Amino acid sequence: MVRWFHRDISGIDAETLLKNRGIHGSFLARPSKKNAGDFSLSVRVGEIVTHIRIQNTGDYYDLYGGEKFATLSELVEYYTGNHGVLQDRDGTLIELKYPFNSSDPTTERWYHGHLSGPSAEKLLRERDEPGTFLVRESLSNPGDFVLSALTDEMANSGKRVSHIKIMCGAKGYTVGGKEAFESLADLVENFKRKGIEEVSGTKVYLKQPYFSTRVNAANIESRVKLLDQTAEHQNEEGGDKKIKAGFWEEFDALQKSESKVKKSRDEGMRPENKSKNRYKNILPFDDTRVILQTGDPNVVGSDYINANYNKMCEIGPQKVYIACQGCLATTVNDFWQMVWQEETHVIVMTTREVEKGRNKCVPYWPDPGASKEFGRYVVMSLSERDATDYKVRVMELAPLDQVETLLHSLLNLEQATQITHYLSWPDHGVPQEPGGVLSFLTQVNNKQMEFASAGPMIIHCSAGIGRTGTIVVIDMLIETIDTKGVECDIDIQKCILMVREQRSGMVQTEAQYRFIYLAVQQHIESEKVKQPSNRTELLEFLHQEWHKVIQKQCVRLV
Repeated sequence: MVRWFHRDISGIDAETLLKNRGIHGSFLARPSKKNAGDFSLSVRVGEIVTHIRIQNTGDYYDLYGGEKFATLSELVEYYTGNHGVLQDRDGTLIELKYPFNSSDPTTERWYHGHLSGPSAEKLLRERDEPGTFLVRESLSNPGDFVLSALTDEMANSGKRVSHIKIMCGAKGYTVGGKEAFESLADLVENFKRKGIEEVSGTKVYLKQPYFSTRVNAANIESRVKLLDQTAEHQNEEGGDKKIKAGFWEEFDALQKSESKVKKSRDEGMRPENKSKNRYKNILPFDDTRVILQTGDPNVVGSDYINANYNKMCEIGPQKVYIACQGCLATTVNDFWQMVWQEETHVIVMTTREVEKGRNKCVPYWPDPGASKEFGRYVVMSLSERDATDYKVRVMELAPLDQVETLLHSLLNLEQATQITHYLSWPDHGVPQEPGGVLSFLTQVNNKQMEFASAGPMIIHCSAGIGRTGTIVVIDMLIETIDTKGVECDIDIQKCILMVREQRSGMVQTEAQYRFIYLAVQQHIESEKVKQPSNRTELLEFLHQEWHKVIQKQCVRLV
């Protein structure tokens, strides 16, 4: 069952789901109720939902005369890309942009959802432990599944991976034969105990699961509960003790994966730039570092600042961030140079200047009402106000040779730069709950949207990786959910790996890792609360459907 395939819903059900929980471009596929074996593609176009029939001839899938495909997945992938154009009968263009995912058939972490056979083989061979297994959707037969397990037999490309088809029918889940199970979890538990026999007669054993970090955003509450569980463990002395499970396992795997990232940091290691690094071993990658454009080509290191660009690695325009270390006395001028050249209007600071007696960031702004020169630029502090959990400082910035620009800006705040200083992040650990951070990010993003041509937000703490990475990842995930809808898939671990490939060490602790999950969970909950009318309509629909069921039962009784 590919994620956008919904096995048991009607056209009315599809319309209700897409109208209440989808957005323009959301789509799903379902079995046709009129023609057995065929399918229907339901797509939200503006405020309406249109249905497109997909023919299954037994030889291929097509849209009754359109392009022909071997599988339903290939057909959908073709039309979600830029290859094919769908039109309604009245000529309206139909865009397949956001898959409306069905609920996972299980909350078990060995379930990987939409994963191809070759991708499953790659994951299992990298683990290199015979008996490692996972369950995934069948991409060739929507509604069925595949159990992929690593064996100890050698093949040309390494240890052989066995792919065993799991069929889902009226009697439950089965791999063939007489045994059928009510759930995927029951099936897996059964074969973990006794192994599973292939058609060839070879026995395949399921010893340890390969856990997935992918999750449907709408179901993140269940995943958090699962990851929060502890496991009983027998230590070598025979005594019982609790060991960390879930979050610790995922974060530990994240730490091990980062060691595979091999990138140069030569500029930060230059002798000329050592005094510009707050911590000698926390340096920017060369390929994503911010290069100061006013640097003198004859002066080594004059284009250097300890900062990197961060963005989602997806096709199309993406929101860009700059992750930066906290200013040193020797780097304040460079910092304002970066603000000017990047056309940044919003700066996010997540550390206090001094914490537990240690300098974390030099104040790089003038006192309220004052102005100060920083290298080539003059900065004037226009205002300063306190809010819950944070402080807002509004600055004006201009080159020294354009002071008249600054004077003009005092009457027109369209060019102002705002420093939003979050003050409630504890010295060690994370905030007790994510509500304050989410509210803070909402204010920050609202300010960013006020500037039509604003450059990247600059986000910094002290080292520019721990709290900074946490804020960047939370904002990226929220952006994804707000764009694609709460039914989209997210992978927090992979998102962190992605930003770590742009600046090393982003998200430093297990506590920060867990905090990201909690922030996304609370955001999802707040999004659901924002749609009371939709929930009312859904409840009315369910009430009507239940009333129909009761009527049918009454007819039978009569």
